[in-house]
Amino acid sequence: QLQTVESGGDLVQPGGSLRLSCAASRLTLDYYAIGWFRQAPGKEREGVSYISISGSTNYADFVKGRFIISRDNAKNTVYLQMNSLKSEDTAAYYCAATSSSLGSGWRLPDNYEHWGQGTQVTVSS
Repeated sequence: QLQTVESGGDLVQPGGSLRLSCAASRLTLDYYAIGWFRQAPGKEREGVSYISISGSTNYADFVKGRFIISRDNAKNTVYLQMNSLKSEDTAAYYCAATSSSLGSGWRLPDNYEHWGQGTQVTVSS
């Protein structure tokens, strides 16, 4: 099964920054839109950010102005730069790939075909 691979999660203090990476060894990410999701214990998986094949982006309100999604097609990687981290950002973060062009549906996990195992982000002093 084709999967994405997330990396970059870590323990960081409030106000700190992390950059997550999403790669795929058997997918050419140029041809996929990518969504970042997160899931905290006891909570549902929620959409964080999205980048289309053409490079247009979407963000959940709770990360706007703090997180930046980008893609480097030469490296077959999508990034999520997370700044001004808060304790409520603590969660497992997942990237997902879809060959479809999603509008407002980018927040729905069921719209993505390929998922990774996640990377843990913990924001704590």
